[in-house]
Amino acid sequence: MPEVSVPLQSSRPVIEIDGQSADDLAAALNELRIEERSDGLAHCELAFGNWGLRNGVNDYTLFTRDRLEFGKRIEIKLTDQRIFAGRIMAIAGRFPHGGIPEIVVFADDRLQDLRMQRRTRCFEQQSDADVARTIASDHGLQAAVDLPGPTHAVLAQVNQSDLAFLRERAIAAGGELWIENDTLHLATRPARAGGTPVALAYGSNLLGFEVRADLALQRSRLTVSGWNPKDKQAIKESAEAAVLGSELDGGESGVALVARALGERADTVAHLNPSDASEARAIAESWLRQIGRRFVVGRGKASPDARIRPGAKVDLSGLGPLFNGKYTVCEVCHRFDLVEGARSEFTVERPAIGRP
Repeated sequence: MPEVSVPLQSSRPVIEIDGQSADDLAAALNELRIEERSDGLAHCELAFGNWGLRNGVNDYTLFTRDRLEFGKRIEIKLTDQRIFAGRIMAIAGRFPHGGIPEIVVFADDRLQDLRMQRRTRCFEQQSDADVARTIASDHGLQAAVDLPGPTHAVLAQVNQSDLAFLRERAIAAGGELWIENDTLHLATRPARAGGTPVALAYGSNLLGFEVRADLALQRSRLTVSGWNPKDKQAIKESAEAAVLGSELDGGESGVALVARALGERADTVAHLNPSDASEARAIAESWLRQIGRRFVVGRGKASPDARIRPGAKVDLSGLGPLFNGKYTVCEVCHRFDLVEGARSEFTVERPAIGRP
C-alpha cells in the first residue's frame, strides 16, 4: 500500500453562530453528524454537553436560547474549510441515566425552504433550467444552472413541494442539486465535478473501504417510448453504452459487460410521456447514465476532509487494479465524537471496473 503524508490538524470542528465564532460550543461538542447527498438538502446534528457551573451553581448551561435558537444561522468548519451552513430547525434534550445531559440541535441548509412550500402549477414552453431559475427566484435565491435539455411543452408540478419537483426535474435532465452561499446550483455531474480529485490511499488517509461491482441492475440498452400529440406519431428513442464513454477512465462499463456476460439486457420506460423525440432521447440517456453509474459502488471512511462532498471526485489507490482509480462522491457524512474524533464517511460510484 502506498504511503501518504497526512498533515496533523485539530479534529475538533469550528462552530460559528450568526457569523460569530463559538469556541465554548466547540469545546462542549460531544458529537457531530453532517449528511449530504447529490440530490440536495444537507442536514446537521450537533450534541453538546449541557451541565456545569452557571451563575456559580451547577445547572443546565445551554438552555438559555440566546444562541442556540430556532432559525439562527450555524456554520461548521474543519479548520478553515466550511462543511455546512444552514439554520437551526429543531432543538432536543437528552437526559441519560447516570450520564451528563445534552442539548441537541438539528439544522438544514436553505433547501429546507423549498421543502416547506407545496404548489400545483404548470410551466409551459420552458426547459428544466428555466424551471430551476423560477424556483430559485421564488425563494430569494440566486441560480447557477449548467444543464442542457429540451424545451418542454408543459411541465406540471402537482401538489409537490418545490424541492421534490426540482429533484424530479434534476433527475430527468441528468443533473445534481445543491446550495452554496444562498445560490441554488443545478448542473450535470461532469460540470459539477471540476477541480483536482481528492487523493485517498488505503493504509493512510483512506481508513477503510468496501466496494462491489454488480451487474444485477445493469441494462445494455434503455428505450423511452411515448406519443407525439402534435405529429400523431409514436415516439421511440434509445440509449446504449456509448453515453458513458467519457466517464469510463479506461475501465469496462457494466452496460457493456452485461451484454457480454449475460446476453442482451434491454429495458423500456413507457410511463414518462415525452412530448417529442428529443425529449425522449434526453430521458433515455439520462436514465441509462444513472443506471450505469451504479455499477461500481463503494463505501469508505477517510481522514476528515471538507473537499469530500457530493459531486467531488476522489482518486483511490492501494486497492488493486480492479478498484483503483477515480470515483464520484454521491453521499457524505462528516462525523465527530469523543471516541474516534473527526472522520469523513462517504459513498462513491462509477460506471466501470478496472482492467486486470
